[in-house]
This record gives sequence, structure tokens and C-alpha cells, in this order.
Amino acid sequence: MTLQSSAAPPTPKAPQDSRPIRRDAFGRDVSGPLAGIVVADFSRVLAGPYCTMLLADMGATVLKVESPSGDETREWKPPVYEGQSTYYLSINRNKRSIALDFDNPDDVETARHIAVSADVFIENFKPGGLDRFGLDYASIAERNPAVIYASITGFGSSGGATLPGYDLLVQAMSGLMSLTGDPQFPAYRSGVAVFDVITGLHTAIGVLSALHERSQSGRGQRIEVNLMSSALSGMVNQTAGFLLSGNVPTRMGNEHPSIYPYEPLPTADGEIILAIGNDRQFRTLCAVLGAHELAVDPRFGTPPDRSHNRAALRPLLVELLAIKPASAWFDIFTEARLPCAPINDVRGGIEFAERLGLAPVVEVGTGEDAIPGVRNPISFSATPASYDLVPPGIDADRGDILQWLQASPER
Repeated sequence: MTLQSSAAPPTPKAPQDSRPIRRDAFGRDVSGPLAGIVVADFSRVLAGPYCTMLLADMGATVLKVESPSGDETREWKPPVYEGQSTYYLSINRNKRSIALDFDNPDDVETARHIAVSADVFIENFKPGGLDRFGLDYASIAERNPAVIYASITGFGSSGGATLPGYDLLVQAMSGLMSLTGDPQFPAYRSGVAVFDVITGLHTAIGVLSALHERSQSGRGQRIEVNLMSSALSGMVNQTAGFLLSGNVPTRMGNEHPSIYPYEPLPTADGEIILAIGNDRQFRTLCAVLGAHELAVDPRFGTPPDRSHNRAALRPLLVELLAIKPASAWFDIFTEARLPCAPINDVRGGIEFAERLGLAPVVEVGTGEDAIPGVRNPISFSATPASYDLVPPGIDADRGDILQWLQASPER
């Protein structure tokens, strides 16, 4: 299909010495900052594949090693695109696939060859699950001392080693679900596997940091990342609030524990988000609403005052907002540079980003096989991300990968 994508967002002019486009061992034109880096991707589902897709966008050659039945997300349907799982398609572009059966000694040896020929090895098997195949860190590092070996687990490799690492379980055990939803109703999970994504980002940061360190020392190392630790780090102010004050946060619906107003508020025809984070913004809000008396009311003078007295402030704001529809308030607040937002669905989010010139949709692949995808959120002025390979079918690149291995000495 031919996708009509938006123009790329403006970026600073590339310097004269920007990296030229070159081809990797598989004939892919690459110009990204990770061009020349080979990633052996033994991960599946979300955290690992999201990490490796970001690396692939940035020019890394990613070899996706799957079982003969393939990554589980290939069958996570609906929704579908031309019969394929959109879940799988969302996190596996710019990769090459080979299917290896670990019950087959020849396939295990091929897996080892891939591992010792790569710069980076990423896996999310249960802790110790790769040891018997000689794919553990010690075995790979013995033959490839410069390897960056990244392991992703649900709950670490010690006391939580036997626990299955599903994002929903971590949302429950970390406390996030206790914070999500209306306080009058049961806890809710996030609408996205947020800790899988955060863990994928943490893994990418770890890999890039280790590659930088290797460029100085020549040595590789092992990286361990787990969903539970990523969750506790990712809940930032909520976990810190407990550690530093002893306060155990609870569900507050759409309200914020430390800032007010910071929630959806009703208007004449629907809700609008207000996010008033400081005194200047609150004074501006009062001026725009024609309620100067609120700006000098001692109950609302500082962020702590407004937080403590939100029950008194909210009905006053609701009464003032009721005179205009949400769209009108959005225009007025935006003109006054007040943080506000409509509540969009996903279609509306994509369309809003389009109107801002962020060009969120890109064409992945070329010609009739091209599919739409979401733009990599990082913009490089000299070494831009690329989107030239559609997510591969199972074992689609076996021949090319085996040929590469024959010509590729161990590192």
C-alpha cells in the first residue's frame, strides 16, 4: 500500500561532516548513530522487542531469533492489519528474523554463532533459562569478551527469579494499580503495558551506556533490568513520597496528590484538562476566568493551600467554566499560555500531533509492502532514524543470516 505520511518535522541543518549513508552486511542503507552495531535479539513480547526496535531505527542491525512458533505477539489479535497482529507489527520493524529450535543441536550452535558474532545480546528468558544451551553471559563472553549482554526479567534473578514477568502482574505488585482509577471503584491497570515500555527504555539506555564504555575500555559487560525495579523507579514522586514521608498514596481518580487544579473539569459541553503547576499560572487562570478574588483568597495562595482546599476551590472553578464549551476554553487558555488539553481518543491524539507538525506517522518499508508506523520519538540532525524494513515474517531471513554467519568471524 502507499501511505500518505506527514512531512518530517523540521530539524537543525545537518553539519557538513554528517555521517554518509552506507550499507550493512544485509544490504540495508543505514545512516543512524548505531550503524555498524549488530544486535542479537533473543527477546520476545514487548520490553525487549521495543528496545531492539528503537536500536534498529537508529541504524543497528537487529537479528530477531525466534522459536519455530514465533514471538507470542504474532498471535495477539485483534486488531489485525492484513491478517497480521498489529501488536507484533508495532514493535518489530527494521529487524531480520531467523527461527531456531533449541531442541535441535544444529540450531543451538547457530544461535551461539549469532551471539558471539554480535555486539549486543538481548534476552528475556527466565533467569538461567539459557544456561544449558551455552547462551548465558559467561559462555558468550568467553568467546566474545566485548559483548554487551542485556537480560530482562520480571522480578530480578534472585528471590523473584521464578515469578512470571508480565506487565499486569508488576502493575499489581508494584502498587501502580492501587493508584489508578476512581477511589470508589476497584483498582485499574494502565491502558498500556507501561512498565514493559519503561523497562525497554531502561534497557536501551543501559545498552547505549555500555557501548560508550566499551568504546573507551574495549570490554563488554552484562546488564540486568527488571520490570519491578523499573516500576518503582517509574512511579517517581509516588514511591519517593512513601520513602521520605511515610505516606502511602491511594487512588485519587484524575486528581494529583500535590497539585491543584490538575484534572479534567466540566464545561458547558464536556470536560477540559487543566494543569496549573505554579502561582503565576493560577493568577493567570483567575484573570482569564474573571475571578480575581480567587487569586488573592488566602485559601488558594500557594500550591499546598490549593491542594489542601481543593474541595472548596473545585466548585468555584466548575461554576465559572460552565459558561463556555470546552473547545472555546481550550482556545482561550491556549492563548493565555495556560496548560490545558482536550481529552482525545487515539485517533484524536494522532490527528492533534499531525496538526502540530510532529509528523507522528511514517511509512515503514517501501513500495506495495509499506505499512504505517509511529515515528521514533528521537530526532537526530545528522544521523536520522530510518524505517526501511517492515516487521519480518517468521524465519524470513534465514538464508541471509546464515550467509552472513559464514562470512562473519567471531568477535
